[in-house]
Amino acid sequence: MSAIRLKLLRKQLGMSLQDLADTTALTKSYLSKLERGLNTPSIAVAMKLSSALHVDVERLFSEEALKDGVVIVKAADRIPLGRRDSPTKSHYEVIVGNSTARHNHTFIVTPASDFSKVEFKEHEGEEFLFVHKGRVEINFASQLFVLSTGDAVYFDAHIPHKIRSLGSHPAQVLVIISSS
Repeated sequence: MSAIRLKLLRKQLGMSLQDLADTTALTKSYLSKLERGLNTPSIAVAMKLSSALHVDVERLFSEEALKDGVVIVKAADRIPLGRRDSPTKSHYEVIVGNSTARHNHTFIVTPASDFSKVEFKEHEGEEFLFVHKGRVEINFASQLFVLSTGDAVYFDAHIPHKIRSLGSHPAQVLVIISSS
């Protein structure tokens, strides 16, 4: 997420950091770190921010204009969320900057390999995960599932969930979050 874009969107609405903190139930300190580029939001946090700022989640990451209803994103043009330098942290990339289907948010996730370093997530909407490469384990608090290349899962995103890569090579997972 562009730190400058987050601050700009907040200021365009005339919101203080405290106003945004109150609206999102996030701390003012955490929001300040996001705005300064010292921290990177999870998908759930990005969705909270987009709701509070009244913009599509993709707008937090890209200003590209939609042309003729078609968006092509080359692999090199994906928008990274966070750094890739730690195998203990999941890495996210926004695939579609401005989607024609405004209720879908599309990411490529490279899950961390250790559940103890990953918190359970829950958020609005429904989530679809497709394992593009490798193997993953998805934990729904009361159930564990192992998915391999080509497998998929669809679920209510209110269900607490977390995912990790299995094996010696990190997995890649296509994630589509739909919200109404």
